[in-house]
Formats: sequence, structure tokens, C-alpha cells
Amino acid sequence: MTTPTSARGRRRAPTRIERAAGRAAALQKPRVILALLLLLALTCVMLLDGYLRAEVGGDQRVRTGASSSKVPDKVLNGGPILTFRGGQATTVSVASKTLALTFDDGPNPTYTPQVLKILKQYDVPATFFLVGSMVSRYPGIVKTMVQQGNEVGIHTFTHVDLSYQSDARINREMQQTQLALAGAAGITTTLFRAPYSSETDAIDNYSWPVYKKLGDEGYTSVFVDTDSDDWKKPGVSKIVKWATPSGTKGAAVLFHDAGGERSQTIKALPQYIKEMKAKGYTFTTVSGVIEKRNAASRQAAATSSATNGRSQTTTGLTEAGVTGTVPNGGTGTGTGTGAGAGGAAVSRLQAAHRTATGMTLYEGKALIVAVAIAEWALPVLSSLLFVVGVAVMGRFGMMLLIARRHYRQRNKRRFSWGPTVTRPVSVIVPAYNEKECIANTLESLAQSTHPIEVIVVDDGSTDGTSEIARAAADKLGMPNVRVIRQENAGKPAALNNGVRNASYDIVVMMDGDTVFEPDTVRHLVQPFADSEVGAVAGNAKVGNRNTVIGAWQHIEYVMGFNLDRRMYDLLRCMPTIPGAIGAFRREAVLGVGGMSEDTLAEDTDITIAMHRAGWRVVYQEHAKAWTEAPGSLKQLWSQRYRWSYGTMQALWKHRKSLTDKGASGRFGRVGMPLVVLFQIVTPVFAPLIDVFTVYSMIFVDFEAALLAWLAVLGIQLACAAYAFRLDKERCRYLAMMPLQQLAYRQMMYLVLIHSCITALTGGRLRWQKLKRTGEVGTPAGMSG
Repeated sequence: MTTPTSARGRRRAPTRIERAAGRAAALQKPRVILALLLLLALTCVMLLDGYLRAEVGGDQRVRTGASSSKVPDKVLNGGPILTFRGGQATTVSVASKTLALTFDDGPNPTYTPQVLKILKQYDVPATFFLVGSMVSRYPGIVKTMVQQGNEVGIHTFTHVDLSYQSDARINREMQQTQLALAGAAGITTTLFRAPYSSETDAIDNYSWPVYKKLGDEGYTSVFVDTDSDDWKKPGVSKIVKWATPSGTKGAAVLFHDAGGERSQTIKALPQYIKEMKAKGYTFTTVSGVIEKRNAASRQAAATSSATNGRSQTTTGLTEAGVTGTVPNGGTGTGTGTGAGAGGAAVSRLQAAHRTATGMTLYEGKALIVAVAIAEWALPVLSSLLFVVGVAVMGRFGMMLLIARRHYRQRNKRRFSWGPTVTRPVSVIVPAYNEKECIANTLESLAQSTHPIEVIVVDDGSTDGTSEIARAAADKLGMPNVRVIRQENAGKPAALNNGVRNASYDIVVMMDGDTVFEPDTVRHLVQPFADSEVGAVAGNAKVGNRNTVIGAWQHIEYVMGFNLDRRMYDLLRCMPTIPGAIGAFRREAVLGVGGMSEDTLAEDTDITIAMHRAGWRVVYQEHAKAWTEAPGSLKQLWSQRYRWSYGTMQALWKHRKSLTDKGASGRFGRVGMPLVVLFQIVTPVFAPLIDVFTVYSMIFVDFEAALLAWLAVLGIQLACAAYAFRLDKERCRYLAMMPLQQLAYRQMMYLVLIHSCITALTGGRLRWQKLKRTGEVGTPAGMSG
């Protein structure tokens, strides 16, 4: 905050309000940042969940009919296990009477545990090729899988056809899945199976570079010999038949434990295992196949060495327990879960596993935690969305039904508040640096058709507001204008000063930037013919509505504030009399202690206080005031932040009304819940509608999501059009409503979050002054 300089060039000390403003500004920046961080966190949670829930389709190639001219024949005609030791492509076949059971697309919370139970029951190991996004969502299943002695491999993170992807995307798919495995089971793996792959003879010129790249990084690619085609759900007998190799051939057999409804697989698996065991087959993992090949190589080498009388060195593929390079950097050793000889056997079956250490382990655990948060947050947000949707639709329904009743009741020819009120009233105009507007305000009051006295309370202005007011009164010939100056103390103090100096029993309060129509005061005071009425809310209109921001606020004033007031009027729980236009019995104001400085929303505070004192508060739609709405996003933020935070302060201040009896209890049990629901909870969570719309457009069904959003917008437009009709407004401004829903509502969300954070952290602010232009003149011509 800069220190002001006097006219003589001396630096003077800042005033009390300037010091308070400086402290307030310093406090608000962290809260704004925190509000933005909350929005960012929500966005990240939604994106992470959407990324994780990318659907896994049927096991079929995305790219078909491609040539395989660049793929070596020995690979196309080789076994299902492909390695690139020393840069040379080598395939390994499964030994006779041996089966390597493999499962793709898991883990799945329904079917994978059932598969694991069957495997454990029949003492059969298997190799699971896991989708990283599913691993991160169900880490406990993967941990059990590994502890049970099964082997795991990578099936990418999002089940994408890698032959379409860039090197960067391929690396990301592999690394993210490794991190998921590290976080879930504390391991990484060297095994890989590409989504939509099958036998080696299906490798083509597009997928071959992918296998070469991954092979150079230390990965072993695994294909199939026999495909059960269980994803087609052909029936248990066909699944068993299609998974059975011919003769005594060994095979890498493909099943699925996820990616769809797998009940047939669960029924077929026990039957298949029993039949294969009856035929003399043994079951192993992919590493078990390689180890068996290595054992055969060692035995052949030993026999050759004994025959030739000299030692031979053999080149095997990889041996369990031998230190090797982990893909994407680092080193590790094959891991097992057993001890002694049994542990060594398990180790050989899990030789592709590497113990995750260092940053890989910590990043993996962080990923699991982040996904757990997303998995928890989305159902909660979905429930909130349902509640918000019901609340929004319920609010629209209530407003429309009650507003129609209110309009018909108050516009009947025979409707009357009682004897016509003709006695003079006092109009109080609090003003702080209103040099641009005060003359227009007085000019509009000069045309009043109701007898009034005008009290302008200059709250320590530094721009000559009081002098301008006196000059305007003299020019307009208004001897009924009094200008009172006071030290800067805030709007509530200015209003209280005006009430104390008022000559009449009814006081009308208006802002210094507001103009009245000639009949405004006359309409506004008529409800006081009813002795139960203690205060009246007028109909505030946006005068500067010809800008985008002004049009947005115009829609909000007509559709929101004024429809709300009609509803609250009939329910007898009006929460706020607008500062721009309101009238009070002087005795009622003094009876509740005047305008309080306890909150930033002194208008809401005193309105609730009057309810609690037993006075009735009503809405007078024909009493119109034209006010200058904020002209920039910064000013709008400042104003709405003050309103929303002040409303929360007022509700908290009067919280005891919830348990009071009589009129106070009526407001506490009817008005306060409605205000909390419709003015705090619903607006805070209303952006969920837009957030979930974007989420659905990206990750679910673009067309359906767009149609749903347009349907909600259509309902809102219909409600707005009806509100405009009741207020006799032109509907051309409704063309701005779609943009208002996209931008304005998100800003209001941030403002409310900001206010909630301030309320929770105990912050306090003073009356904030908005910059005025004085463009709202006398109301002539303002009827459109």
C-alpha cells in the first residue's frame, strides 16, 4: 500500500480505513490462491479419474491388414516369447506338455479375486498382464496376486494400441504402469504384452518397431499360442475347447479376467485346469517357461562339456535370481515370496519381477494415494451433483410457482395494503467518494411524487462529495436536502447517523450510486399501511446493462434476486433488503439496535434482526431503483465476495434463531435453511454440473453430455424468460445467458469458495468501495 502525498508534497500517514484496506488486501491474496488451488485440485481429480476409467474394449486389433515384410520370418514362425538379447530377436517356445496360463486386462474387483481363488485351489501359477490404470485403482488385488506366487506383466496403462503412438506416449504408458506396480506390490516387471496382440504371426510393420524399442529397453514381449476367445462369451465348453492345444504341444494360453463380463471364464477355468492336468500337463509362468528352456540349455551344455572334456560357456536367456537391468533404468533382482527351496522355486516363476526402490517406489505409492483420493472423491461429488440437481430444479419449481402466486396476488385490482400512505418520509443516502453519482441520485429524488426529506451522510469522502451534493441541491431547488459530514466509519455508521437525524417515522435507505423513478418512494412505503410490516424490499435494477458483465448481472438480478424475493415474501422469511432500495419503520430499526457493524452484509443482518423481533418484511415489485453494477471482473469479485461473506457472517450471528420460538424461530427453521441451501450450498456446488458435463464430454459420451447440458440450459432459459415477463423486461438480454453459465457461474463459485475460506479462517473485512462511473442517470428511458 502506497503512502498518500499531500498537496504540499509531504507524505502523510494513511487513514484508518486505508490501513484496514491494506491489511485486508494482504489477507485476501492467500485465500484467493487457496480457492484457485481447490478448483485446480477438483479439476485434477476429475481428469485423473477420467484417465483411469478409459474403457477397455474387446481383444481385437485396431489396425488390420498391414504388411509384415520387415518382420523376420524366424519371429513370425517362432514361439510366443520374444526377447532382444544383445540386440538380436530371439523367440522361445513353450515346452511340450507345459502350459503358461496368461490373463489380460485386469485386475477387476469382481473376477480377478475369483480367478486367484481358483488358481490357489488347484495350486496353479499364472501370468497376469495388467492394465496400469486398473492396478492403481485396485492395488490390493495386485499385492495378493504377487504374494500368491503369480507373475505380472505390463498391458499398458490405458489399454491403447501402441502401434499408433509416439515414442513419448509409449514411454509414458510403460512408466506409469511400472509406477502403479511399484505402489501396489513394491515391484516392477520386465514382461510386456501389447493390447490387441495375439500370435507372433500377427506382428506387422507398424507394431514391429514398438517391440524392438521395448526389447532394447529390456522388456520381454509375450504373445499367445492358444486363445480361448473367452471375451466373445461363446459358452464354457467352447472356451475349454479353444484353449486346449493340439496333441501334446505346450502353449501360452490366453484368458481374460477383466474387460467385460467374465462369468463364463470363471466357470470354464476349473474345468480346463482339471482336464489339462488329467492329460499330464504342468502349469507354469512365462518366467517358468524361460527357466525351463535355460535348464535344458545348461543340461545340453553340461553333456557337451563332458563329451568334449572341456568347459563350455552357455548363453541363456535369463536366469532367476541373477542381477539384471530393469526397464527404464535401475537394477534389481528376481523376487519371490517363499523361503528355502520352495522360495527358490517361486523366485524362478517370478524371475521377471524386480524390487522397486528409491523414487520409483515413492512415486508409485504417491500414485496409488492420488488414485484412492480420486476414487473416493468422485462418488462423493456424484452424490453432491444429485443433491445439487434436485436443489436447483426444486428451487426453480418453487420460485416459479410461488412467484406466479405472488404476482397474481399483488397485482389484483382489489389488492391493497390498507389506507394509502401519504405522510412524508426520510430518505437516507450514505455516500463515500460518490462524486460521479451523487448529483444524479439527488436529481432523481427531486422528481419524487411522494413528500420526502433527503439526508446525505458523507462518510469522510475525500473527493468533495458533500460539496457536490450541496451544489446539486441548490441547483435543483431542494430545501429538503440535508448534508451531514462524519469521519470515515463505514456504511452502517453512516446509516445509523441518518436514522438518528431522520424527522419522520419511515426511513428509506438507498445507495449513493442509485437513482429512483418518480413513483418509487410512493410505491415503496405503501406496505406500511399494514401495522405488521416493519421493512420493505424494493426492486433493484441494473442500470449499466449494455456491457457483457452488466448483462450478466441484469439476468441475475431479475431471475435470481427478484424471483427469490417473491418466494421469500410469501414464505415470510425475506433474508435481505437490498442496500440500493429499502424502507424501514424508524422505531423498528432503533428497536433492533440499528445497523450493525458486526458483519459486512449490514442489510442482511438487520433484515434477519427484524424478523427475529417479530416484524414482517415484504417485497414491493413496483418500487424500482436503478443502480450501477460493477463494471469490471475485479470490482464484481470484490462486491460479491463482500455479499457472500457478509451473508455467512449474518447467518452465523443469528444462528440461535434455529432454536428460538415464535417469529424468530420461524425464520430460523424456514428462512435460514433456505438461504443456506439456495445462496451458499447450491451456488458452491452448482459448477459440478458444468464440471461433470465436461468430464462426460471427454471421457463418456460427448453428444449425450452436450444434450443434457443444453436441456438444463433450456430449463433455465424458460425460467429466466418467465422472470423477465413478470418484471416486464425485454428478453433480448437472455442471449447472454449461455455465456453467463460458462463463465459467470464459475467466477461466482470461486467467490463463494473464497468467502467460505475466509469464514473458516476467521478473516474480517471492512466496507469496500467500488469505483463508480456515474453512467446511471435519471431513470427516464430506463424501462427497457
